[in-house]
Amino acid sequence: MTESAASSTATQTRLRVENINTYYGDSHVLRDVSLHIGAGETVALLGRNGVGKTTTLKSIVGWQPPRTGSVTLDGQELVGRSMMAIARMGISLVPEERRIFTNLTVAENLKLAQVTARKPGWTLDHVYDKFPRLRERLTHKGDEISGGEKQMLAIARALVQDVKVLLLDEPTEGLAPLIVREVENVIREIKAAGITTLLVEQNLYSALAVADRCYIIDQGEIKFEGTPDQVRSDEELRRRYLFV
Repeated sequence: MTESAASSTATQTRLRVENINTYYGDSHVLRDVSLHIGAGETVALLGRNGVGKTTTLKSIVGWQPPRTGSVTLDGQELVGRSMMAIARMGISLVPEERRIFTNLTVAENLKLAQVTARKPGWTLDHVYDKFPRLRERLTHKGDEISGGEKQMLAIARALVQDVKVLLLDEPTEGLAPLIVREVENVIREIKAAGITTLLVEQNLYSALAVADRCYIIDQGEIKFEGTPDQVRSDEELRRRYLFV
């Protein structure tokens, strides 16, 4: 049960997670987790380290499938499908480790993602317009670019495919404040393009700057659903679930 609730302003629920329970071996990590994201919404999943945020993303994409519960994309059940099948349906996870090909150039990383896509997404020209830093680094290999540029490349690789829902795991982790602002602007561009986004983020104020709604998870349970303004104004809520 949440402490506060706010209804989605979107007219259509794109992604719905209902009462999922996910385990690592005998360890019960997610406990009846439920959340929903409307088409075109940006929703932040907040919480301290180790409380189930990344496991929620892994459960959605089939990386760590839930034992019970339901995950649907536009009403179609995802639980029981392979990670590849879920990706082909339009859900893309950008993990915290970014997972770009460090032995390939920026251009090669993007072209590879484009040619292996089941359906086309953003064109390369569109990507370069939205990520001007990547245009400047086209001939640089993945291990020759900065952490912020790696993050932009990882997001861009997802966008050249036909993405309906983008899952971002700690996109600002380890980045300098100036680069964090650039990543925030990228997320706003994604929202402007109508792409539904679920954002897991340890940087509270960065998440609140871009999110339409927020969930807070603690010890594998959803404890709060509401707006960024509600989180900003509730010091007790932040102290209880977000601050170390």
